[in-house]
Amino acid sequence: MTDLPDLVATALESHDAFTARGDAYDLETTVFETTVTADDAAGKRDGRFSITVVLPTLDAAVAGEVVAEPVEDGWFETLERRLADVFTVAHTSTHEEPAIERDADEVRVHLEYTAWDAAEGVDDAKALIEFVEGTFAQGIIPGYDYRGEAATLLENAQNRGQQAADGDGSGGMPM
Repeated sequence: MTDLPDLVATALESHDAFTARGDAYDLETTVFETTVTADDAAGKRDGRFSITVVLPTLDAAVAGEVVAEPVEDGWFETLERRLADVFTVAHTSTHEEPAIERDADEVRVHLEYTAWDAAEGVDDAKALIEFVEGTFAQGIIPGYDYRGEAATLLENAQNRGQQAADGDGSGGMPM
């Protein structure tokens, strides 16, 4: 089905959070479009992973109004600074610096790393993508109405908070 190294393909196929999509995999636990691929790695390493996460710009995420350019630029600069630490959540120490591109409507986060072990590399892929999602969520600015993925993130957070307040057994009220 894919051109991934066999060990990486097996690890992705057996992981319950990833779904095959053509020659790549998508993380199902995030609201964002994701692509995970891998190539053979040099030496005794199981794979060289490549991840792309597509995020909306702040202006594209806001419903019904235009975000001022200085606010949009400041939001993006903060996102870039925060994503510089993305690999702190990964097992791998062999990685490239994150590459972050922005156009009018999208921010594309590209992450590349080498894994000694395919299963660990897949776990890293999930952790890295979730770090990107959490970093985006941290950057949601109060006072705007949101749409798309940003609205979904806010709704999910509100639902989890309400469930905790209702005492559904998920941990109760925070101290």
